[in-house]
Amino acid sequence: MCKKTLILMLSVASAVLLACSKAPEPAMPTDTQPSAVSSNQVDNKIVVYQVFTRLFGNQNNTNKPWGTAEENGVGKFADFTPQALSAIKAMGVSHIWYTGVPHHALVRDYSAYGISNDDPDVIKGRAGSPYAVKDYYNVNPDLATDPANRLAEFEALIARTHQHDMKVLIDIVPNHVARSYQSLTNPGSVTDFGANDKTSVEYQRDNNFYYVPGSAFSVPQWPADYKVLGGDAHPLADGHFAEYPAKWTGNGARAAQPAFDDWYETVKINYGVKPDGSYDFDTLPNDYADKDWPAHYAFWQGKDVPDSWRKFRDITQYWLAKGVDGFRYDMAEMVPVEFWSYLNAHIKHTNPAAFLLAEVYQPHLYRDYIKLGKMDYLYDKVEFYDSLKLVMQGKGPTSALVETQQRMADIEHHMLHFLENHDEQRIAAPEFAGDARKGMPAMVVSATISTSPTMLYFGQDVGEPGAGDAGFGKASRTTIFDYWGVPQHQKWMNAGKFDGGGLTADELALHNFYKTLLSFTAGAPALMGEYTELHSVNLAAGTAYSEQQLAFARYSAEQKLLIVSQFNSDNSVNFALTVPAELISKWQLTDGQYRLSDKLNGGENSLIVKDGVGTVTLQLAPLASVILEL
Repeated sequence: MCKKTLILMLSVASAVLLACSKAPEPAMPTDTQPSAVSSNQVDNKIVVYQVFTRLFGNQNNTNKPWGTAEENGVGKFADFTPQALSAIKAMGVSHIWYTGVPHHALVRDYSAYGISNDDPDVIKGRAGSPYAVKDYYNVNPDLATDPANRLAEFEALIARTHQHDMKVLIDIVPNHVARSYQSLTNPGSVTDFGANDKTSVEYQRDNNFYYVPGSAFSVPQWPADYKVLGGDAHPLADGHFAEYPAKWTGNGARAAQPAFDDWYETVKINYGVKPDGSYDFDTLPNDYADKDWPAHYAFWQGKDVPDSWRKFRDITQYWLAKGVDGFRYDMAEMVPVEFWSYLNAHIKHTNPAAFLLAEVYQPHLYRDYIKLGKMDYLYDKVEFYDSLKLVMQGKGPTSALVETQQRMADIEHHMLHFLENHDEQRIAAPEFAGDARKGMPAMVVSATISTSPTMLYFGQDVGEPGAGDAGFGKASRTTIFDYWGVPQHQKWMNAGKFDGGGLTADELALHNFYKTLLSFTAGAPALMGEYTELHSVNLAAGTAYSEQQLAFARYSAEQKLLIVSQFNSDNSVNFALTVPAELISKWQLTDGQYRLSDKLNGGENSLIVKDGVGTVTLQLAPLASVILEL
């Protein structure tokens, strides 16, 4: 979801719509042993490839602001060819998150297929926000070669992805739907959201929406620098959208006329949370934080739950039956944690290995959504990513990363790491780091410091800067609202060969760095083992090691690694890395010399143990890293 007003929205919504923390946050753990509390135990490091499906295969490079699909092009399911999927798999990827698959509101005429036209006054961009879902039982017609056959084309993509030994993830947006929600393909007796609502009241438990009785919806007052569709004429772009009575807006705004910064293209889903914030459903006992999903599933059997809960249960079961392997949940913290217990327990009952990833931005809620909500993984945005971004920009110390890792030790496995996604600025953008190479040491740290999954956003590995004013989407983030081409990614795609043939030597080297790193992490047993920070002892050692470097060890019975990253982009650094006696003892090493092989760059080094303490002589070029295996 676009997060322009996220902090303000969360502060307003939390009083009414966020689940309350059930217990005080645990004290910071002192043990560095990774947690093993996952409901989705895995043996190897998970690598998720997030791809914005509409943009991935688009080879058109016109990039006209506010351009139509005919002008700027649009990618298709069919663009994920065996060659494309093989190239993705070669980067160590285990899961593909196909972003923007469910049919969302957009400005394009598909009336020939029985699809109603959407009103540009309640659409962001021309291609529309993927988080304003119009039909949960079908897929975006833009993505199909034949829109009449769009669902079968996606089913074929699921099958191709599985044939390449990767899992399929799609978005579920539980907090809101498009104002124009209308499913054409509801199965069986499933009714649309709002079809049976009593609209004369603000709230009723089994209503799917909240209402503003007696008031008609009004479109926002547009800022002076904004025009719908960039000012292009459209028969429905008239400053009006028929909705009576008005519904609450997706971010919880209750006015009949939302603000421009509100999520005005969406309407808020009612989960049985009354307007005063009290709950109209059974709550979980505190001890359910320590219970597994079967216990949660049993708890909800026979319980009377709000209609919206059952609707999303049916939606997720529908996609599981089609072969989808998991879901990424948009703005999960705006939905009560009890609903997640209910939904996720039902999903796990159908597929115990389902991958469940949630967007939660309030650290004090993390443990509730993991333990009570039965999420497998959350974005590690506010903790790890935000600290790492400051290090990349030269504005923060690497010690902050050590402190974060210690603070999150009890849930570290559940905190998915990333450097880019559809909401965040591109590393290469001037507004972020201005140089894609600054992501190299950061990606080594992000991908190796934890047992958690690693996520790679398409185009990140080739230095996509997210430049250009696409229309609704602005520079520094690759647009999610517009028809657009992604230039650096198009060079890697190389007219469908997916061999990087259009990249420069430096760009290809960057891609190969990511490929080498992520492929290694996917098969490294040490990365599912223990972690020991080496930062403190080396800061105190009196060498050239500083807050611009980060060192730690990862190890298991099968493998022992020393990992060191250098964030200085201007100067090389030479120092002797200290490996403390405690770790040398754990590794059962005696005095002597041990060969180290560099799994990231090739070549060898040596660990010298004397009097029970180890040292490794390192020479690190700007932005260089080493992964040294004993």
